[in-house]
Amino acid sequence: MRLRDVLSVLSKSSPYAVKTDRETALSDELDKVKDYLYIETDMESDFRSHLQSLAIGKKKIIYLCGSSGDGKSEILTRYRKNYENIAHFHLDATHSFSPKETAIERLNKLFSDYESGDKSLVVGINIGMLGNYAEEGDYENAKIAITNYLNSSIETEGYIFIDFERYPKFKLESHRYTSDFTEKLLRRITSTDNNIIRQYYDKELKHHDADLKLCTNYYLLSLPSIQRIVVELLFKARLMKDQFLTARGLLDFVYHIFTGPGYLFDNIFTCQDNEIVSKIADFDPALRRTKLIDQFVLSQKLGIDDPDFDEFRFSLRLKNFDLHKLNSPESNIRFFYIVQNEELGNNYHKRFKPDFSDDLLDRYATIWRLHKMPKETDNKTELRPFYRDILMAAISKYVNKNAPQLGKKDFLLASRGRYLITAHLDIKPDNAAIKLESENGIENVSHFLAFLKINGKTLKPIPININLLELLLRIVQGYQPNKHDKNAVVLLDELLDKLHEIASKEKTLFIISDQLRFNLNDVEGNGSELEVSGG
Repeated sequence: MRLRDVLSVLSKSSPYAVKTDRETALSDELDKVKDYLYIETDMESDFRSHLQSLAIGKKKIIYLCGSSGDGKSEILTRYRKNYENIAHFHLDATHSFSPKETAIERLNKLFSDYESGDKSLVVGINIGMLGNYAEEGDYENAKIAITNYLNSSIETEGYIFIDFERYPKFKLESHRYTSDFTEKLLRRITSTDNNIIRQYYDKELKHHDADLKLCTNYYLLSLPSIQRIVVELLFKARLMKDQFLTARGLLDFVYHIFTGPGYLFDNIFTCQDNEIVSKIADFDPALRRTKLIDQFVLSQKLGIDDPDFDEFRFSLRLKNFDLHKLNSPESNIRFFYIVQNEELGNNYHKRFKPDFSDDLLDRYATIWRLHKMPKETDNKTELRPFYRDILMAAISKYVNKNAPQLGKKDFLLASRGRYLITAHLDIKPDNAAIKLESENGIENVSHFLAFLKINGKTLKPIPININLLELLLRIVQGYQPNKHDKNAVVLLDELLDKLHEIASKEKTLFIISDQLRFNLNDVEGNGSELEVSGG
C-alpha cells in the first residue's frame, strides 16, 4: 500500500468518513490508520462522564447535538457497545428505520419506549432537528425540555444536551489564536514518533517510482511553522467567511492539500472542489498588490535575472525535492508565504514577510481579548481608542456623510435643501457593561460585543465581527460603504437605525443652515407645543 492510499482515509468520499457498526474490516491497514488518527476532545470527555453517571432506575435522555460531519456517529459508535446495557443509542435522529416512517415519527417511538422502559436514551441529533421536534413532535416532556434548551440554554431535569457549538474549534488566547483539535490532528498525521502514516511516507521516499510531489506536501505540512499558518488561514475563513469547521471537513481539507494537483502551497489556495479551500482562496498571497510582490511577479514574467533568487532556488535543490523547478511567480509567492518563518538558504523569501502580515486579524484579536479581560484587569484605558477612534468615529462619519461639517455629537436626521435637521447624541462606551461582559464565561471568537451609552442610557449590545471591524476602520479613513460590503454594512445600518430611533425622540432638535442654528424644543414632550430659539 502506497502513501496516497493511506491518506485516502482522510477524504470525505472514503468509506471511513462516516462511522458505522461494521462487523468486518474494510482493510486491516486502513483501519489501523483510522484508529491512529482518532483524537479525543473535551466534548467527548464530558460525554463519557455523563454516560458513566447513568444507572438503572435513574433514567436520562442525553442529546449529542452537532452538525453533519461533526463526528456524532463516530463518538456514539465508539461508546455504544460498552453502555448498551443501560442506554439505548440512536445514532442519527435525521433518519428513520423505514421508508414509511419519518424521522419525527421515529423519535416519537423512541421517546415512548424510553418512557415505558428502564433504560436511558442517547440520541445523536442536529440543532435543526431539535427545533423541528419541538414544533412537530408528540412527546410533550421532550418538547418542553428541547424548547427550554433552545430558547434559554436551560437543561430540564433528566435531559442533558451536549452541543458541539459549546466546544469552539478556535480560541483566542493571550497572545495567539489556537485550534486545539486542528493542531493535534496535524501533529498526529505528521509526527516523527510512533506514526503509522510516517512509516508509509518513509517507504514512499525509497520507492523506485516515488510520488515526490505528495512527499513534498507531506514534508511541508510536518513543519510546525507551516501548521501554524494553516491554522491561521482556517481561523480567517471562520471569522471572515463564516466557514464552520467540522471534523470531517477538516480531514477532507487536509486530504486535498496533500493530494491535490499541485504543491501544498498551491492546493491550499487553488483547489476549488473543496469547500474550505474555496473560502481560503480569497486570502491567496499571490493576489496581494504590494510594490515588492508586483516587482517580483513582473520581473519573473519578463525573465529578468535575479541572482539572489537563483541562489535561493539552488539551496532548495539540496532538499531532494523539486521545489527549485517552480516556474509560476504566483506559486513562488505562495511558497514564500508558507515558509516565511523558516530558515532556507539565503532567506530570499523573508524579504516578503512584511507584505504577508495581517494587521486586521491581529487588531481584531487584540480588541476581542480586551473585551474578555478578567474583572481585575483595567481594560478601560486600553479599549478607549477602539471606542473613540474607531466605533464612535465611524458612526459619526457614516451617519453624517452628507454633512461632514457637523460635529461629533451631531446626528443627522434629515436634510431639506440647505437646512439640516439634527439631534444631539452623547455617545460613550458603557464601561460597566464591558466589565460585566468580561466576567461572562462564554467565548465566541466569531464576534465580540461592544457596549455604548446614548445620552446616559444603555444601548443593546452591538455584535462586531471582523468584517464589520474592517468596515469601521475603512469608514474612519474616508471610505463610503456600497452594495459590495453586503453583510457588514447591514450590521452597521441596523445600529444606525437604533440610533436614529433614539435621536428622533429627543426633546430638542436642531435646524442648521450655513452659520445659523435654531433649537426646536418639544415643551410638553408629545409634540403639541414647540418652542423655537436661536438664530
